[in-house]
Amino acid sequence: MESYDPKTAAISLDDAAWQRPIPCGDNSGNCVEVNLGRPGLVAVRDSKLGESPVLLFTPEEWTSFVTSVRAGQFDC
Repeated sequence: MESYDPKTAAISLDDAAWQRPIPCGDNSGNCVEVNLGRPGLVAVRDSKLGESPVLLFTPEEWTSFVTSVRAGQFDC
């Protein structure tokens, strides 16, 4: 019997759903892109690498990360 492992399963991400921040502008492709097109998942990638690799987070994990960034918790 085969089982579904969400950690190794391939998913399809709609190219139209990839978004980058407005301040990114024409930054030689050095931007983070976010895809919110799949319920329950937040996909993140480096714009200059295109389709691969993609990091997947739950909405709760992503919200926690963004909140920490905004609070300066990762500033050196």
